[in-house]
Amino acid sequence: MSWNVRGAVLLAAVAISSSLCADAQQFGPVKVAIINAQKAVADTAEIKKAQATLENKYRTRTQAVTNLQNQLQTIQQQLNTPNLPPEREAQLRADGTQKQKELQRLSEDLQSDVNNERQDILGKAGRQMTEVVKKIAEQKGIDVVIDISNTLYFRPALEITVEATTAYDQAYPAK
Repeated sequence: MSWNVRGAVLLAAVAISSSLCADAQQFGPVKVAIINAQKAVADTAEIKKAQATLENKYRTRTQAVTNLQNQLQTIQQQLNTPNLPPEREAQLRADGTQKQKELQRLSEDLQSDVNNERQDILGKAGRQMTEVVKKIAEQKGIDVVIDISNTLYFRPALEITVEATTAYDQAYPAK
C-alpha cells in the first residue's frame, strides 16, 4: 500500500476513532472484532470441496495444455539438432507455430472458464460469509467487524476468523 493511501487510511481511522470515542461517551463502549475474511472463506469446507471439484472438472483440459507444452519443448529440442535438413526444419517450425497458437487458445479459454467459475463460487461464498459474520456480531453484541487487511494492529482475542469459518460450515455444509 502506498504511503499516501496508508496515510489516508490512518487519518480516516483516527477520525473514526475520535467519532467513536465521542459516541462511546453517549452510547457506551464499542465492541470491535477482527476477521480475516479471505481466510475465513478459503478455509470453509464448501470452498475446499469446490476447489477439488474445479480441479477434477478441468483436469482433462489442463492435461491437454501440458501435453502441448511438452510437444513444443520436443519440437524446440529437435530444432536444436545439428545438421537438420532445411525441409525438416521448415516442417518443425510450421508445427511449432501451429501448436503455439493452439496452446495459447486452449490456455486462455481454460483460464477464462476457471476464473469465471471461481468468481461465481467465491462471490456466493462471500455473500454467505457476510451473513454469518452479521449473525455472530449480533449474537455477541459486536458493533463493528473490521477486516484484517486494513488493520495495523489488534489484540488476537478480538479475531473471529476461525469462529466465522466454523459457523459458515454449520450454516452451509459442503454438499
